[in-house]
Amino acid sequence: MTHDATLPGERFKDDPEAKELEAQKVTLDSLGDWVKTHDCNSLGTGNVGARVRLMGWVDRRRDHGGLIFIDLRDREGVTQVVFDPQADETSHRRAHALRSEYVIAVEGTVRLRPEGMANPRLVTGGIEVLVHELRILNTSRTPPFPIEDDTDANESIRLRYRYLDLRRPSMMRNLKLRHQAAVLTRNYFAQRGFLEVETPILTRSTPEGARDYLVPSRVSPGNFYALPQSPQIFKQLLMVAGFERYMQLVKCFRDEDLRADRQPEFTQLDLEMSFITEEQIYELIEGWIEALFRELAGVSLETPFPRITYAEAVDRYGTDRPDIRYGLELVDVTDIARRSDVRVFQQAVERGGVVKAIRLPEGGRLSRKELDELIEYVKIFGAKGMAWIKLQPDGWQSPIAKFLGDPVREALGQRLQARQGDILFFVADQPGIVHDALGNLRVRLAQQLALMDTSVYKFTWVTQFPLLEWDADEKRFTAVHHPFTAPMEEDLDRLETQPEAVRSRAYDLVLNGTELGGGSIRIHRHDVQQRLFAALGIGAEEAEEKFGFLLEALQYGAPPHGGIAFGFDRLIMLMSGSSSIRDVIAFPKTQKATCLMSGAPSEPDINQLLELCVKIEKAGR
Repeated sequence: MTHDATLPGERFKDDPEAKELEAQKVTLDSLGDWVKTHDCNSLGTGNVGARVRLMGWVDRRRDHGGLIFIDLRDREGVTQVVFDPQADETSHRRAHALRSEYVIAVEGTVRLRPEGMANPRLVTGGIEVLVHELRILNTSRTPPFPIEDDTDANESIRLRYRYLDLRRPSMMRNLKLRHQAAVLTRNYFAQRGFLEVETPILTRSTPEGARDYLVPSRVSPGNFYALPQSPQIFKQLLMVAGFERYMQLVKCFRDEDLRADRQPEFTQLDLEMSFITEEQIYELIEGWIEALFRELAGVSLETPFPRITYAEAVDRYGTDRPDIRYGLELVDVTDIARRSDVRVFQQAVERGGVVKAIRLPEGGRLSRKELDELIEYVKIFGAKGMAWIKLQPDGWQSPIAKFLGDPVREALGQRLQARQGDILFFVADQPGIVHDALGNLRVRLAQQLALMDTSVYKFTWVTQFPLLEWDADEKRFTAVHHPFTAPMEEDLDRLETQPEAVRSRAYDLVLNGTELGGGSIRIHRHDVQQRLFAALGIGAEEAEEKFGFLLEALQYGAPPHGGIAFGFDRLIMLMSGSSSIRDVIAFPKTQKATCLMSGAPSEPDINQLLELCVKIEKAGR
């Protein structure tokens, strides 16, 4: 059972950690032929009297007179084990050496906890295990932070010691949830005829809207692979090949600036289907989302989810990612505002702009200081200012009130359904600035006034996005989604004459103001794909060089097809209630795209660079 009396000090004489362990004089045991009979979350009153073997980590140790209590933790939970000298004197004596995070195995008898000592917060809180034999499998240095959910360690320390951070119950729960969601997802789509097909990780660069990660090729000096931002072209080629229904939980890579909900490498649920319509895709995805939340979060969702066009979403909410848990919708009052004597309103309308407003019920309680802060806030989004009106018992209170005649006041009140005690906010400018300013203002107000119910999940489909948008820097149109998105059939004739007016057959699924995923019906005709490339300023030669294999494939009986992709990490983040995507990824990167634990990225060996024919020129040299 025992191999060495102590750790071999001579072997580790230059290792401070080994010296620390040797100083403890702890006898280490082998596991031998022991088999774990139960996990630390499965024993209950029905097991009283059973002889069991448990294995795990020392979570907490308490000495109570002659008894030693250990909370033994494994990935499933915690069980209290008791060392009593009357039950086994040897184990009791050795238990004095146990410290936090030691790895141990115990054999003992399940018994009820003494009356009044049960712990209702634990599944195993009604019992404890009286130890007859202890095996110390390994010791541990003192962890740099407590292995508990309420740790105050900053994130950089937790990421540096990620293997310890992952022992915390909340992190264990998050990764279990992720596993369960992946299993449910694969089963759901497999039952509906989908095949999981792996697509290449080493591919060529394609325009997806972000920077590629490049990988030099040793066998083709001077040439580079690109890590895929998505499997877009390959999944379309699988449709051309006749697979009809494809799915994949796939790693994707984007070299972009990071936020709390982004990572340079991320997991995507990728789907593509032949002979499919938008409504069929909506129904399929709603069934999957409903099953996920019902089975794993205990949340009942009402389907079908609401559908709203891109134009309506921007018009009512100021964004294509609307949070519909609360009101505060934007209302167009341009026609009324132009009849007022407010010069700012008149000038905006004369320049082709709009005037829109938000009504905040009972917002008249906001102080002048709070209003000034909100005015400064909307300026971040390009607004030159913001007007407000409080509906007080003694009349309308506002710096612009004297410029509003009775007919204008009456019209505004009716349009905005204003009531006494409300406050009205107005922004006048070009549509993009107005929507951006008021769209962000409604979110700020909802956060400030606690209007966002975190227990409520409101899903919305946003449809019919613009196909193209003008890039002022590049002086050309670019694809809003990607260049393989099909235009609405009734808009196809405008592609050459009014490209900005062409709507696409694209759709996003939004949850509480966060985009979960997006997709589209694809272009399956060679001639239409060429027309779109031309509208994007991609000439025939460039199109052939970058997408020749796709254009060729479209000439070999490509079926109508469409698909969608979801950020799997982001979905799990929202389901788990985590505030950062890093809390649902086992080994994430920081916001600077580094791994604090492994030290990636690192400088390559000079011999590697020579073999790859790559020379590094550092900036500033």
